Amino acid sequence: MDGNAQLKLAQDFIQYTGRSVFLTGKAGTGKTTFLHNLKRNSPKRMAIVAPTGVAAINAGGVTIHSFFQMPFGPIVPESQADGGKQPYNKRFGKEKINLIKSLDLLVIDEISMVRADTLDGIDETLRRYKNPSLPFGGIQLLMIGDLHQLSPVVKDDDWKILKDFYSDLYFFSSRAYQKCMPVCIELTHIYRQSDTHFIDLLNRVRENKTDKDLLDCLNQRYIPGFTPDSGDNYITLTTHNHSANDLNRSKLAQIAGKSRYFSASVKDEFPEYAYPTDVELELKSGAQVMFVKNDISRERLYYNGKIGTITHFDKDTIYVKCPGDTREIEVKPVEWQNMKYELNQDTKEVDEKVIGSFTQFPLKLAWAITIHKSQGLTFERAIIDANAAFAHGQVYVALSRCKSFEGLVLSSPIGYNSIKTDSTVSSFTQNANGDVPCNEQLDQSRRAFQKSLLFNLFDFTEVQTSFFRCKRLAEEHDSVLAPGLTDTLNAVKDGIENQIYSVAASFKGQLTRLMDQEELPEENEVLQERVKKGAAYFSGKIEDVIYIPLQKTIVETDNKAVKKSVSEALQRLKKDVFVKLSVMKVSLNGFDTSGYLKARADAEIDFSSEPAKAQGAQQKLTTADVPHVKLYEKLRRWRNALAAENNVPVYIVLPQKTLVELVTKLPRTMKELEKAKGIGKTKTQHYGPELLDIINTYCLKEGIGAPAEEGAFSTEEPQKPKVNTRDVSLRLFREGRSVREIAAERGFAVSTIEGHLTDFIGTGDISIEQFVTKEKLDAITEYLESAKPASLSEAKAAMGEDYSYMELKAVTRHLQFLSAGLVN
Repeated sequence: MDGNAQLKLAQDFIQYTGRSVFLTGKAGTGKTTFLHNLKRNSPKRMAIVAPTGVAAINAGGVTIHSFFQMPFGPIVPESQADGGKQPYNKRFGKEKINLIKSLDLLVIDEISMVRADTLDGIDETLRRYKNPSLPFGGIQLLMIGDLHQLSPVVKDDDWKILKDFYSDLYFFSSRAYQKCMPVCIELTHIYRQSDTHFIDLLNRVRENKTDKDLLDCLNQRYIPGFTPDSGDNYITLTTHNHSANDLNRSKLAQIAGKSRYFSASVKDEFPEYAYPTDVELELKSGAQVMFVKNDISRERLYYNGKIGTITHFDKDTIYVKCPGDTREIEVKPVEWQNMKYELNQDTKEVDEKVIGSFTQFPLKLAWAITIHKSQGLTFERAIIDANAAFAHGQVYVALSRCKSFEGLVLSSPIGYNSIKTDSTVSSFTQNANGDVPCNEQLDQSRRAFQKSLLFNLFDFTEVQTSFFRCKRLAEEHDSVLAPGLTDTLNAVKDGIENQIYSVAASFKGQLTRLMDQEELPEENEVLQERVKKGAAYFSGKIEDVIYIPLQKTIVETDNKAVKKSVSEALQRLKKDVFVKLSVMKVSLNGFDTSGYLKARADAEIDFSSEPAKAQGAQQKLTTADVPHVKLYEKLRRWRNALAAENNVPVYIVLPQKTLVELVTKLPRTMKELEKAKGIGKTKTQHYGPELLDIINTYCLKEGIGAPAEEGAFSTEEPQKPKVNTRDVSLRLFREGRSVREIAAERGFAVSTIEGHLTDFIGTGDISIEQFVTKEKLDAITEYLESAKPASLSEAKAAMGEDYSYMELKAVTRHLQFLSAGLVN
């Protein structure tokens, strides 16, 4: 496979599948160029991170530690930490959480330097705010780097903590990496070098194929006491910072003339560790310098790593002459920007925000540079001092910076001990190279990605789970919750189970059969038609059966702990329903991968702004919740003031349920008050006179009858006669109201009102013709009498989308009415 085919394969895996990708390759194979092209052209919402500040600036991203708020010390895997909690995990702000929820793709550049515990820390954070059941929260990863170059750094003290959890600290040893099973794509076409002999030598160093022949070939470039001629522009690559700095200062001091000093302008947030060059730049005419940025002008006069010599200065311009150039380059200060990712609330896209800048001449003294800082650079001529190499891959990085074998000079011979390649890396690389993905795997991954999204579209597991949790909490704390929540959830439960869950299970079976074909789901016309019908059915049911009733549901209690837990459960349920409704609506015209992903991400964000407003607007009770709202507010204020005066929780004085009981049954005497739930003898003695005064004053003002006789109050019988809720629905229907109008007026789900009215078909109070056409009546009757289905769900699955649950139930009641012999 040639270089272009490899690049296209990597691009297609990123764009059309959900598979994570490890993109590797020798030095000079175009990994950085691939990243920049992806950033410009990818439709996915992405963030780019890197392990160091310089790498992040070069990649156009941010550091891993700043994005994920991680420490530089060891990160113990979450499953092994005490209580499963990490001390480093700060509570992200709303903006960062929304950004993570919206991401489709996370790019990690220079992955070879990322430790296993760091990658697991990223996984834990993404799962916390995205999908807890999937590696990296279900976000696709693109990991770029070469394991044969610079490796992760770990202090001895850190390793003592982490060695019980990891066999080594390479990123591929992380638990999350092993779970996500990324495809490995290696770029093999080298753009930096064209000398095949030199390329072969570099490959043998990279792959740890060190023998006497290799060392003899490399050491041909060992030239003892080598002193380059002036203007040859050699740069020395060293293993340590102090060696590079000492050589640069020494060389600069040897040049006659006065130094010129240039101060950088640093604005806002730009950390010192990410400075691309010296903040105080000392230069002289005749100094050898290296460009540390690409020229973005049309002329492209210089690039990152190009070396030249300063000829002279003129005001705000430095003139540099490079070998092979016909004229000097006029160099002026340029700006580097420190970026921060933010979510645009209007477009729902991931925006890059400039949070700081560093402005300086894009130059630095270049007689010497560390091997570590040379990563990603290309030099025409280099002197390499790698005898003190202390890390795996350092010699390979240094050698591969050179464009040609002839441009390379060794200041000391390379021995067996200088070339260090970890056997763990070699083993991983061999396994990865033996499992190179092909176009067939790409097609399979693309189909699998679309299938998983389609199944997710019609899967209600998340809604089911959050509904169960919310209902369970409401029932557990029913004694301290105001009436309404438990009743609503119980009313919704039957509709969800019969009209959504059971139908979805049957529908997914149909999808499975249709997706057995080889063609992509997006291109399967029969499947697309089924998706359209399914989306139309479920979007209507979600809205009527659960979404609208939940919008009117409140959590009202004076117990703060209960209110917090139940409110959070209710908001989670509302969010899951909102997201599901959003993706159903976008699928009304068929399934489209990019449209589905965008709708899902947008819904996560759109919902996040609703809870605070909605919850705040729901705090006032209405006559739909309790009678005598004004009295309720007076009693509540009295109760709250008394609790504050005695420094106790409000429910210690009177629970929420008791307030509702008082305004519902209006006790007018001490005996009546004593019988109210939550009062008893003790509280009657303490608070009775004040409570009765408030209640009787209110009743007098509102013209509510005289006080009852002593003992007339009963906690078991309400003051007002109980009205059958189905009779109310029947009365409104006979007055000409539609089902939806009745549901809206009474605050019930449409399915609840349909249940009320279809029951009256079974008694003959409502005619079947008012609900079902004659054509459908005949078809349903024929099916029911011949197939004798065990349940309405079975009948619904057999009859299809053209027949609603309400119609099936109505005909069933009609047939029961006829069989009972109630009509001639």
